[in-house]
Amino acid sequence: MNEAQHSARASQRMSTAGRAAWLRRTVLGGMLVIAGVSAPAFAAESSTAEAIAQYREMLADGNPAELVEMRGEELWKTPRGPNNVSMAQCDLGLGAGVVKNAYAQLPRYFADTKRVLDAESRIVECMVHLQGFKRADVIKQPFSKQGQDPTDLEALTAYVAGQSRGAIIHVSQVHKEEKDAYARGQKIFYYRSGPYDFSCASCHGADDKRIRLQDLPNLTKPAAARQAFATWPGYRVSQGALRTMQWRMNDCFRQQRMPVLNYGSQASIDLITFLGVMANGGKMDAPGLKR
Repeated sequence: MNEAQHSARASQRMSTAGRAAWLRRTVLGGMLVIAGVSAPAFAAESSTAEAIAQYREMLADGNPAELVEMRGEELWKTPRGPNNVSMAQCDLGLGAGVVKNAYAQLPRYFADTKRVLDAESRIVECMVHLQGFKRADVIKQPFSKQGQDPTDLEALTAYVAGQSRGAIIHVSQVHKEEKDAYARGQKIFYYRSGPYDFSCASCHGADDKRIRLQDLPNLTKPAAARQAFATWPGYRVSQGALRTMQWRMNDCFRQQRMPVLNYGSQASIDLITFLGVMANGGKMDAPGLKR
């Protein structure tokens, strides 16, 4: 048995947290190898982007998000909550119990709530109305901290997203509420505010922008929007945690020094609707792998 096979066997025996830690160390080692081999090339931006792409490709077969998906599937199918029922009858927009390809068609309007919901907000609704959990308890800590095990919401979102892998993104604009959500999301995307007069478009509204070694996609262009939307939720290697689209919206607001977004707020759903519509026609590949 060669060294790679020994490592693979060892990783299979690790717990979710242990394997994630092992993968983080492997990632850092890989980055150092790439940096060492390609040091002169880092002088050129194109070479830097290629090196980062190489590092991501190297890890594509070892995405810790798969472990989070497995946990999410277990949570989805296990009777829980005051009502002791599973999420098997949760309607994600394609009918009660249908999970396959549902994430690729969210956000969308739901008649029972009379509003547009993204995947995470819809999961919360099902946990509250099907399983009997209190909403305040469900959303009290939606995001795990660096290095922690995933929260239930993160795991459930990873599972639902994974069931749309390969599906074509089709965020509806049929219902009036869906059109209104898109319009509001577009307005928020370009709205400048806060102490630095930033907007989402400040970072994501033009080509060839970068922060440190991270390219910033121009989300006003369909190709870039498709690539971005299709890979969230994603496992953030630098944080050792799976991050969801709600987290991504929250963190973008934080970096703009804007007030913190409430989990599942109308503003967050509207922004995700805008991005989803811009990404229509792309192919889902989530959970993805992030730096």
